[in-house]
Amino acid sequence: MTDSPLLELLNWRYATKKMDTTKVVPQEKLDVIIEAVRMAPTSSGTQPFELIVVTNPDKLAALQEAARGQAQITEGSHLLVFAAWDDYTTDRIDEVVDLNVEARGDLPMLKTYYDNLKSNYVPRDAAVNYAHAARQAYIALGIALVAAAEQEVDSTPMEGFDPDTVDEILDLKARGLRSVVLLPLGYRDPAGDWLLPMAKVRKSRETIVTHVS
Repeated sequence: MTDSPLLELLNWRYATKKMDTTKVVPQEKLDVIIEAVRMAPTSSGTQPFELIVVTNPDKLAALQEAARGQAQITEGSHLLVFAAWDDYTTDRIDEVVDLNVEARGDLPMLKTYYDNLKSNYVPRDAAVNYAHAARQAYIALGIALVAAAEQEVDSTPMEGFDPDTVDEILDLKARGLRSVVLLPLGYRDPAGDWLLPMAKVRKSRETIVTHVS
């Protein structure tokens, strides 16, 4: 296989279990990770989620409690909360249309495309639309994980939390958002992380890949 810096970084990263509380992710590295999230691909370019960056100690402590005490939330220097739209609405899709017109001009195909999107998405059940929006947030999470590795910043994706409590702590419901996944950022504590010295475990290519020619 051809040498790849990307694969080296993916082999370097792991779901960090113990972070060094004395180290803070520099703003310039955080900015790269945030920009990578902003640039992540999403269905029809809707970007149906927001990213909440939490550093407030009181909020982090409350969020840690809502996440079953997972230590990385307070040990890391930043917590990224991916929060998806609770529903697709005409106004939200029209905002996407406006961005397209601003960047590409008022092309007839844009109106036709997004009118069709609205006719399909807006009447759907809100739960269906939230699930779709949450999947777009997960695409951005994947990009964030790679971007953090590229910046040599450690991270730990988390689903083990009470979303209703997280939404209440961050007042997400009032903004039409629901929490999807958490991502603490920081630096590994080599002396305290039991997972660090262990080999990375992945299925073989033969097991996970099927070629259809």
